[in-house]
Amino acid sequence: MSSMDINEIQQYLPHRYPFLLVDRVLECVPGERIVAVKNVTFNEPFFPGHFPKLPIMPGVLIIEAMAQAAAILAFKTAGRVPSENSLVYFLGIDEARFKSPVTPGDQLRITARPVRTIKNVWTFEAEATVDGKLAAEAKMMCTMREG
Repeated sequence: MSSMDINEIQQYLPHRYPFLLVDRVLECVPGERIVAVKNVTFNEPFFPGHFPKLPIMPGVLIIEAMAQAAAILAFKTAGRVPSENSLVYFLGIDEARFKSPVTPGDQLRITARPVRTIKNVWTFEAEATVDGKLAAEAKMMCTMREG
């Protein structure tokens, strides 16, 4: 079980501001689960337009944050640090549900677990909570590729 700071996260994800949506990994058990956080601030570039009078984090970005956490878990489970050309691509998102809005000041706690791996296709179950309350959940499929 290991935690990761932003410097180590950047070794596993090619995303950078404003699209890096994992701030810290609290726990990573390869093959079992990852628990990560995204600190949601009013300074996020999407809030001025979503929505000006009631800022809410877009659901697609919550899903993206869950996918980024799952990608870290996939690389950790495979026992490899990605090369410059390694990427994890989305193949599908199923059963995505949004249960409560995420707003500035919230800390999104993301948990992802691998369900199965067939060849190079990974399936994860993921959820995002704020203060223990479910904000979103989804099943997602992805694959690792050398770009």
